[in-house]
Amino acid sequence: MALPDVLRNRDFTLYWSGVVLSQIGTRGTVAANLYQVYDLTGSVLQTGFVGAGQAVALLLLSPLGGAYADRLDRRRLLQGAQTVSLLVALVLAVLTLTGRVQAWQVVLSVLFTTAAATFDQPARQAIIPALVPQRQLASAIALLNPSRELAVLVGPAVAGLLIAAGGPGLMYLLDVATYLVLIVVLAVLRVPPLVQGGPPRSVFGSIADGARYVVHRPLITRLMGLDLAATVFSAYRVLLPVLALDVLNAGPTGYGLLSSAPSAGALLATYTVFRTVQRSGRLGRVLLVATGLYGLAAMLLAQARWFPLALLAALLLGALDAMATTIRHTAVQVDTPDDIRGRVTAFYQMSSRGGPALGDLLIGAVAAAVGPVVALTCGGFGPLLVAAGFLSRPNVVREYASATVPEPDAPLEQPAPADARPTAPPPT
Repeated sequence: MALPDVLRNRDFTLYWSGVVLSQIGTRGTVAANLYQVYDLTGSVLQTGFVGAGQAVALLLLSPLGGAYADRLDRRRLLQGAQTVSLLVALVLAVLTLTGRVQAWQVVLSVLFTTAAATFDQPARQAIIPALVPQRQLASAIALLNPSRELAVLVGPAVAGLLIAAGGPGLMYLLDVATYLVLIVVLAVLRVPPLVQGGPPRSVFGSIADGARYVVHRPLITRLMGLDLAATVFSAYRVLLPVLALDVLNAGPTGYGLLSSAPSAGALLATYTVFRTVQRSGRLGRVLLVATGLYGLAAMLLAQARWFPLALLAALLLGALDAMATTIRHTAVQVDTPDDIRGRVTAFYQMSSRGGPALGDLLIGAVAAAVGPVVALTCGGFGPLLVAAGFLSRPNVVREYASATVPEPDAPLEQPAPADARPTAPPPT
């Protein structure tokens, strides 16, 4: 089978490979963080503090990270954020390997790493249009989103093996190495300079422009709400340690396999996702059906008492999440001009990444009170009911048709200046 045209682009292919490798370390470290806090405390509530640390950093710093992604050299900004994360992983590795680590230090490391990622992620998404021709933008996003699940597949599996072999400290050392690789890859990329869309603005003025753009794009705001419904109420990852260790009695290796299974499902669905985004004219309905089924898969995971059945549920979660996430991210990127893309991406990541973090805290607290099985079973109703509500009546999400991009010579829509009166949003 021939390679997609977008992979014939040298800079995008280098970048794509470096991001996937870096994400292997990052995702493995997140799995190790969750395992380590649960191992140190025996408390699913305190394990949820890992998500709380992520949520605090994301909600406070995401708009600032997006503003700088639209003001600074995005490649240099990425390198700086990766360097900060590298140093945090190195310190945590040393504390863990010397036996001096405490649960609060793990949570603090998550806070610092996520703070760096709030500057990293908007620039990481916003740099893609500079690496590919406009006609390949939808293909690049459709390929990057599901294929990054390779990292989420390999990372937790490697974490499980390294934890079983020598503890979480080995995973943190691997994370250091993967950060270093991406820093080097970024150094050799050929990225054209960012073209500003108008006179320089203050940082907070830039943030306000991004917020104004998002508020007056009903498709983006409703996609954010749909994302939150799935990730807050069905935040299953925080429960994987207790499900693997206490409910399924699968041990650390089983935990690694269960953590990796969603990404295996996403990878198995990659071809279907790619073709659907390219060819379907009913992407909104596909998105809503995938979101509803995601809730059902979360319930199946909660109720599973046989490890292979739990793996199957986790595979389904990954496949359905890959479909929904790719459609949402592609819609947001295609709908946004380049000179404001970093800020819009930052606001969107407050739901796409902040939702799972808040979900970890919420589901962790509920699980501490009523148990993980009941918590996740009830949580699965969230995305199911919200998706059903969207499907039941005409709205901008249900009627979203396809990832159409402008022709290369067509001008992109520019955001309104700060002093302009906002136009009325289109009917939903």
